[in-house]
Amino acid sequence: MTKASEPPRRERLNRDRVLRTALSLADQGGFDGLSMRKLAEQLGVVPMALYKHVADKDELLDGMVDLVFGEVEVPTGVAWKTAMRVRATSMRDALRRHPWAIGRMETGTPGPANLRHHNAVLGCLRRDAGFPFRTAVHAYSLMDSYIYGFALQDRSMGDIPAEAKRRRDVVEQRHPDPAGVYPYLVELAEQFAEHGYDYTSEFEFGLDLILDGIQRLKRRPPS
Repeated sequence: MTKASEPPRRERLNRDRVLRTALSLADQGGFDGLSMRKLAEQLGVVPMALYKHVADKDELLDGMVDLVFGEVEVPTGVAWKTAMRVRATSMRDALRRHPWAIGRMETGTPGPANLRHHNAVLGCLRRDAGFPFRTAVHAYSLMDSYIYGFALQDRSMGDIPAEAKRRRDVVEQRHPDPAGVYPYLVELAEQFAEHGYDYTSEFEFGLDLILDGIQRLKRRPPS
């Protein structure tokens, strides 16, 4: 039994704790604002203690990215289109939780979760969908370009109806007949104001088009 006068036992520092604390700090303030000193303060240790678990900030980033990859689901035992749709949605959700990771997912040295993820996606396209190697690579590249690009737009655009209204207001200030000069921008702002803009619906619409297009590749004769 611990005596009341004894100080509470400090949680043991390990690599997983370092990475998950760094992940939390980056989620709050971005990766660029994360320093080893801030991380050490959050953990209640001196900065030098961190270097027993990560060699430098680059290795810290690699580990944090690996944690994000670990959150992304690639289901097995289902149709390949279903698996890729779930994977794309899961990746987008992970990047919404960790927006600092956008643009950093395919850089640095891959960790075990990263490697498992890429192997699972390629396995789904090669083994389950039956695509030849080059077609699988094209499909993978296309999907990732869409997912990462949409995540970047999702992060940077913010409130699209509000932005559309702001642009309409600018047009109205500069032109006496905005609908006559920019009819489609005015229509866009009015429609968004009335019906809103659903990022998830837009993402799923584009994703389905891409997956349907990839599926049509199976019907093409080999080149």
